[in-house]
Amino acid sequence: MYNHESLAALQAQSLKMQSHIRRQTFSPEHEKTLRRFSSWEVSELIFRINQSTFRGRLGADPDLPGGEVEEDGRQRWFTLQEINELRRKMKINRTSLMPKRPANKRAIRVAISNFKGGAGKSTVALHMAHAAALDGYRVLVVDFDPQATLTHAMGLHDVSEELTVWGIIARDLVHETDRMNSAPRAAESGTAIPQRRLPASVRDLGLGTLRVTDFIKPTAWPTIDIVPSCANAAFVEFASAQYRHLNPDWSFFASVSRYLDQIPDDSYDLILFDCPPAIGYQSMNAVFAADVLYIPSGPGYWEYDSTTSFIGQLAEALGDLAEGFDGAFPTGKMALPKAFLDLRFLMTRYEPGNELHRAMFEAFRKVFGDTVAKEPIEMTRAVEQSGRFLSSVYEIDYRSMTRETWRRARASFDRAYIEFRDCFQNAWDKVEETK
Repeated sequence: MYNHESLAALQAQSLKMQSHIRRQTFSPEHEKTLRRFSSWEVSELIFRINQSTFRGRLGADPDLPGGEVEEDGRQRWFTLQEINELRRKMKINRTSLMPKRPANKRAIRVAISNFKGGAGKSTVALHMAHAAALDGYRVLVVDFDPQATLTHAMGLHDVSEELTVWGIIARDLVHETDRMNSAPRAAESGTAIPQRRLPASVRDLGLGTLRVTDFIKPTAWPTIDIVPSCANAAFVEFASAQYRHLNPDWSFFASVSRYLDQIPDDSYDLILFDCPPAIGYQSMNAVFAADVLYIPSGPGYWEYDSTTSFIGQLAEALGDLAEGFDGAFPTGKMALPKAFLDLRFLMTRYEPGNELHRAMFEAFRKVFGDTVAKEPIEMTRAVEQSGRFLSSVYEIDYRSMTRETWRRARASFDRAYIEFRDCFQNAWDKVEETK
């Protein structure tokens, strides 16, 4: 017989193994660190300029960061901070290396979501965040998934459940209830507005007093921050159902959107959501807050079937919200009925030599048309290795395998990222300027 105590004992045993894996994967201090990037990577893969041109510019301007030189003197290695300084100071043919970022507009929010576990949601979120950071963008990732795969891949492990999306939702309940209770009542408004009362079990959590920045944590990447998740945050679905009962007028699905509205518009360029494999309180918060919906799917029939179910149930859920709320509530930068500025289906784990994969890719394109990303993410040995070691292809040192194997994997993600970048850059054109 197995009961809750048995499960707790198994978890404790697993946590010991996790600690061992971290020691093998990360630095001796149990902290993930970001490697340096070679001058070859910086010039040809990041800045996309000729390597001799790059070296010439470094030699001609002593004020530019010089990186760290290998003992044999053949290669220079740069930190991401140094790469960003080079990006700010260098121009090639009088053209800035800074990424496209319209002034007076907020960060674009992208939700990466689907029903199917193993569709590659966390892998896509991790790689797009890293690719965007190497492209010069400032990124905030929000981990909605209690499995916390993205959080762990970003190097965070000891996360308090209060400082996850669950904490953001509970904080919003307190703030929204207080706002409603402070509205004009009875003789002032001519309408008898009931007072909504929250029990001490909610008030005493102290989440209402947390600052916006309390939920945001740094990562090993200096231009990527994260709102992390943890396994203990799994009860958010049960807690949120209780919270809705405490205040039926509370627009629960707008909690994270209202939270993000409090972040200054120029703090980040891109905000990425890694969603759980379900439609619930967390995923509904993610899709409502998102400007763009990215839907990864594997190349099999079951993935196609699951994706079809996902978009159907998501449509039904968003339709229920549009009918259940009349829009007379503060949602900040988002509104009902919910509309996405763009939508993309992205095939993952794709093998171009596999006839079934090619057939499924064509089926996706036939059904979903131009919303299917043209560049699927290929399955390679380097991709498998990156997943095993909780790292992206961009974090893996190409010297740990053959350069061709590493470059093929990176090229697949680079092509997918360029489409992804075009998507969120185009979305900026549809976003109103901030005052």
